[in-house]
Amino acid sequence: MKSSQRTTAPQVPKARRVPLAVSITGWTLLVLSYLINAMDRQVFYPLLPEISAEHGFSLSQGGLLATGFTLGIALAGLPAGYLVEKLPRKTVLVISVFFYSAGTLATPLASGFADMAVYRLISGAGEGMQATALYAVVGSFFVLRRSFAFGVLGAVFGTGVFLGPLVGTAIAQNFGGWHTPFLFYGIAGLVLTVLIGLLVRRDVTDLDAGVVRGAEIPTDHVPSSPFNRNTAMLCLACIAGGLVFYGYLGLYPTYLRQQLHYTASEAALATSVVGAGAATSILTGWLADRFNPRTILLITYAGVAVSAWLVFNGSASHAWQYTWSFVLAVFVAGSLFTTLNATMQRAVRPHYVGRAAGMFVSFYYVAAAFSGLIFASLVGSLGWHGAALWQLTILPLATLIPLWFIDSRKLLDPRRDR
Repeated sequence: MKSSQRTTAPQVPKARRVPLAVSITGWTLLVLSYLINAMDRQVFYPLLPEISAEHGFSLSQGGLLATGFTLGIALAGLPAGYLVEKLPRKTVLVISVFFYSAGTLATPLASGFADMAVYRLISGAGEGMQATALYAVVGSFFVLRRSFAFGVLGAVFGTGVFLGPLVGTAIAQNFGGWHTPFLFYGIAGLVLTVLIGLLVRRDVTDLDAGVVRGAEIPTDHVPSSPFNRNTAMLCLACIAGGLVFYGYLGLYPTYLRQQLHYTASEAALATSVVGAGAATSILTGWLADRFNPRTILLITYAGVAVSAWLVFNGSASHAWQYTWSFVLAVFVAGSLFTTLNATMQRAVRPHYVGRAAGMFVSFYYVAAAFSGLIFASLVGSLGWHGAALWQLTILPLATLIPLWFIDSRKLLDPRRDR
């Protein structure tokens, strides 16, 4: 009976020898869709003054529209994780790219705050669904080099973060104002929706994460439930990571302008190194594939705490701020995001890889959605140094406790088990 079920049940391709042309075509389009995702979500920030001026938004309304899309990402994560396990991943990817593109296209058509907020949430939900499905695809296709693959994806995202505002503002300045970049990114996303639907094969998107080179990976040492001690500890780390990264990303430019009296261009240069820090995720992913990811995470969170303290308590000189902002970005954007994402998938059995991706996206981004509000409240009561101490130094140090209790013996390691 068991053998009969095993031969008829699988709905995903198990073979790992995917033709090279199929792989190149598929991954080119998937990576491009993720690059547009990153560029799309960053273009709102530099255009916010023009958007607010046209619609009469207050500072708080504009700020909520700028960061509120992350709540859509968070809300989409867990449901998308279930969908990835029930539907073909390619189908979920096509739907998700369509939704975030449609939300982007609708944004310049908004008549006021309420409908624009809805469009931003739709765009965020599509981005969250795409991230969940794509992380599941990456984790399944690159089982032996999962962390490195996530590192490459992180570098792509960093490139999008860097290019998105530059390309968007250039389009706005030369082709009809702030509306045009949203139309450009939205149409680009819709074109990719069609191309992914037509040209990306399920040989790329729907491989079984539990099979390597024709042999099943032993999983008896991994808990049978996706909700286990390791995933619980990692979810706590995700919450801390979202609070730290987006708190820093959202308010560090304001700190430079208000507290250190940097010019707008000087502050922009200091914050642009986040993209450069994200590029180091290729190296940290390579390390996480070769060393205990628990150790990498402990070093990462300790590094975040120390470098954040030095950013907000060190010299106001440009050299100091540029250097330590880059170091902080290396730990947060380069290592934390990549290693957490890959380790969450290693903490579950292969058929729950979608659930793991959904947990990562939801817990990370629900914290990100409120990080700026929390940081701003702390600044109001404790000042910049006190706020940074609690949210960017003490919080990651406290996260070392749950990370310490991760049981590395119950993490999936296909290199060891194959």
